[in-house]
Amino acid sequence: MHLCDVTARGPGTTLVLGGARSGKSRWAEEQFADRDAVDYVATSLVPDDDPEWAGRVALHRERRPISWHTVETLDLAEVLSRDNASPVLVDCLSVWLARVLDDVRAWDAADDVWRELLEHRVAELVEAVRTTRRDVVLVSNEVGSGVVPATPSGRLYRDELGRLNARVAAVCDEVWLTVAGIARRWK
Repeated sequence: MHLCDVTARGPGTTLVLGGARSGKSRWAEEQFADRDAVDYVATSLVPDDDPEWAGRVALHRERRPISWHTVETLDLAEVLSRDNASPVLVDCLSVWLARVLDDVRAWDAADDVWRELLEHRVAELVEAVRTTRRDVVLVSNEVGSGVVPATPSGRLYRDELGRLNARVAAVCDEVWLTVAGIARRWK
């Protein structure tokens, strides 16, 4: 695959990937800066005992225009299937996957039953991205370029996120990668 010489995102479905603090969320938000009504899908929970995470979430909230509608859900397929003209920004698939892995008990399962449950959720999401009529930007972390995690749970998460990103990228109209605050189109 070659890097496209394009700097402006088109309409349709877009996946933006990047490492931690690469600028992917800010870039995604800028894609809808001229839109009054945006469904901003927040996939994170904010635990009472994690002030650092609460601070990160607060920074994201402060950047968003007040006219944007925040939707806190894991049911991304439902949001994408709505008959609504407002664009959708999903931030982020990485946190969505971690929460789904929690839901299917992947971390402590003695067998692979969780894999079937996870496959159902991922397939549902991929189909919703493929068929949505809404303008969508999905944000996700790119974790496959770093070191191999030292723990089984870290490797499981890294592998499943890589698979999820590849499946979503396959059905998106565009795929962008952000590095050091600079976004470039790959698809």
